[in-house]
Amino acid sequence: MISVQGPEAAAPAPPAALRLRLELELPSDVRYIEPIVGLVQHECRLFAFPASHCTLNVPVALSEAISNAILRGNEADPSRTVRVRVHASQAEMVLEVEDEGEGFDLEALTHDPADPANIEREDGRGLFLMHALMDRVERFDRPASEEDGRGGRRHNVVRLTLRRRATRPGMMAGARG
Repeated sequence: MISVQGPEAAAPAPPAALRLRLELELPSDVRYIEPIVGLVQHECRLFAFPASHCTLNVPVALSEAISNAILRGNEADPSRTVRVRVHASQAEMVLEVEDEGEGFDLEALTHDPADPANIEREDGRGLFLMHALMDRVERFDRPASEEDGRGGRRHNVVRLTLRRRATRPGMMAGARG
């Protein structure tokens, strides 16, 4: 068993064959964001990702994705749910946030808040942060299944991928560990 004592204690690296698949379903209520993010941070530490990934990259990007799903995708409708899926391995952590909204154009809605044209804008900043903190950000529609009880509608999914040893141009200063 691998235990994590706290943020200052690094967990030993898990065996290469260890994989994690976790799926959570929550109501469209922002009060659930913090505990879900805390749970995913714990898993990040369990897989011995760098501390900066577990304390900055994952919680900020995931908080933004879940809040967007609740407030924009599901329009804070308490009858709608958000699903969070976590897939972790030694190589990467993949986070999927699924809502019941119509979807959106990821590139068109991602705005650089430092651009003078965007200073007054209140939208797109979270998407900008997700792109800056994660190695890959994707948006796609997932067909509804018969078992999910959501009336056969497609679901909007944002997938965030963080690779263990990623380096790429245009990274946010200090964002990678």
